[in-house]
Amino acid sequence: MHRTEAVVDLGAVTDNVARLKAGTSAELMAVVKAGGYGHGLLPAARAAVAGGAGWLGTAVLGEALALRAGGITVPLLAWLWTPDEAATVTRAVAAGIDVSVSSRWQLDAVTAAARETGTGGRVHLKIDTGLSRNGCYPDDWPDLVAAAAKAVAGGEVEVVGVWSHFAYADAPGHPTIARQLAVFDDALATAARGGVEPQLRHIANSAATLTLPAAHYDLVRPGIAVYGLSPVEGDFGLTPAMTLRAGAASVKRVHAGEGVSYGHEYVTDRDTTLVLVPLGYADGIPRHASNAGPVQVDGRRFTVAGRVCMDQFVVDVGDLDVAPGDPVVLFGDGRDGGPTAQDWADAAGTIHYEIVTRVGPRVARVYS
Repeated sequence: MHRTEAVVDLGAVTDNVARLKAGTSAELMAVVKAGGYGHGLLPAARAAVAGGAGWLGTAVLGEALALRAGGITVPLLAWLWTPDEAATVTRAVAAGIDVSVSSRWQLDAVTAAARETGTGGRVHLKIDTGLSRNGCYPDDWPDLVAAAAKAVAGGEVEVVGVWSHFAYADAPGHPTIARQLAVFDDALATAARGGVEPQLRHIANSAATLTLPAAHYDLVRPGIAVYGLSPVEGDFGLTPAMTLRAGAASVKRVHAGEGVSYGHEYVTDRDTTLVLVPLGYADGIPRHASNAGPVQVDGRRFTVAGRVCMDQFVVDVGDLDVAPGDPVVLFGDGRDGGPTAQDWADAAGTIHYEIVTRVGPRVARVYS
């Protein structure tokens, strides 16, 4: 094995997408932003398409362009960009990539790109239904719809979609969900009155895809669920796709009373064996998981001993017989009783999204 490696089960990605697709009559966009949530942009994208994803989504335009360059031909949507990326927008329009538009300046940028390339821009108008993040504020929505209708009439753009994003879909039944759906429906009605009737209406993220069929509309956009991690409690038959592990870099026997790692926040209480794991916060291992992060060695669970350092951390394995190079598993699918990404999230006080997406480039990706 490599010194450190994230083993990605692409079959699990394919199976997860197929399972998600079987649960809806809507089209499915697999979100592969952030390098496929840390699993690898192109490998994850190909596996998702193999599972039946008819669309792929990225946050940034560069990743969508990389998918096109990598031979991905399914429709793509990218949604996070700034005024300084006008040249990239032009490249995206030329590549047939759908672009999200939340404001007049963005619509103007896409229409300019369409004129420059001679290619009609494909846009998805985004309405802010209550997340207060990206998206057009409802007060400004009629103006954006009117401008989009004019651009459509001029042959400069095609409004492929109208969309939004939930703030609280991971808490089924939360009152914000119904409020956001009401705002979304009002926005769709306003668009229709303005002559803008999109092919696709979409708002459902992973949580809504799994728990809220009424929000599926024409397209669902699962992200974290594609990789086998559920944002809501319950067994949905998903399989976690990533296993993070490393070979032991050092193994030594020490006496009782030895301080371990910076600050000696862990002190051995007996003669014991310490194993050095060559992963640290520079690789995405949360420093907040010091003295708390779980690992598995030879089928047994242990906990990080002391602080997580930039490149390494220590595990106290007691009297377990361990040799340099033996595998230390930080997380996997948990089916053998080993730790999961959720266990690490709990140890660090975060979410499993962050655990998998922050695994850094020094960690080799191995695909199975």
